[in-house]
Amino acid sequence: MSNFNHRDTPKPFNRLLLTGAAGGLGQVMRERLQAHANVVRVSDISAMAPAAGDHEEVVSCNLADKAAVLALAQDVDAIVHLGGISTERDFESILDANIRGTFHIYEAARKHGIKRVVFASSNHVTGFYPQDEQVDAHSPRRPDCYYGLSKAYGEDLATFYFHRYGIETVSLRIGSSFPEPRNVRMLSTWLSYDDLDHLVERALVCEGVGHTVVYGMSDNRDVWWSNRFAAHLGFAPKDSSERFRAQMEALPKPAADDRSALLQGGAFTTAGPFDD
Repeated sequence: MSNFNHRDTPKPFNRLLLTGAAGGLGQVMRERLQAHANVVRVSDISAMAPAAGDHEEVVSCNLADKAAVLALAQDVDAIVHLGGISTERDFESILDANIRGTFHIYEAARKHGIKRVVFASSNHVTGFYPQDEQVDAHSPRRPDCYYGLSKAYGEDLATFYFHRYGIETVSLRIGSSFPEPRNVRMLSTWLSYDDLDHLVERALVCEGVGHTVVYGMSDNRDVWWSNRFAAHLGFAPKDSSERFRAQMEALPKPAADDRSALLQGGAFTTAGPFDD
């Protein structure tokens, strides 16, 4: 369990909804969110493990089904929205899962009076910036793929639903969250599971966030992103990719003109098209 869990204090939520619970990060957060709520309702379109006792509810749901999402969010205090496609795919697949699905999440929040959403955005919202340039939440967005476009749309939804309906969102522009980095790029983008847990906790409980955009990366040596506009969250990562540097730098190096090695979005900047 994360170092950021506090078992001896009252849990801030009665019921949290976690979408995308069968995915890689969903499986990580499914367990860790139990520290923050009496009941965690977990959902995905894919098969999930059975509920782990009375503190969990397992509900299968297709995010493209508006009525199903509305029912899914009944009696929920806040939503951690990790659901959707997390890799680059054809636009039609992205449209249903990531664009329609996220709209349905916000409509459900509006109709049920839910006032906090934690939205899994992505670093691919700004993936076409070069790796030698630092960007922040106010930098013009440069989505690097259909997936990145869908996350930019989700951030716009978050802004709209805050100003129109008072629903607060923290959009997490997640870097690369794995047990350890997988390549040289991830020395800059890596987000440990413990730091992810801490970031989600801050996104859930910090007051007065409006719509805050924060980059999700650990305390790495070389970073491309600044969180100067998200300091109020109190996100303080503890881990660092530095202990993996020698291992990653020993891997075969890409060609000097390889765009995926020059741009922040990496391989996503060259994926597709899918209809050729």
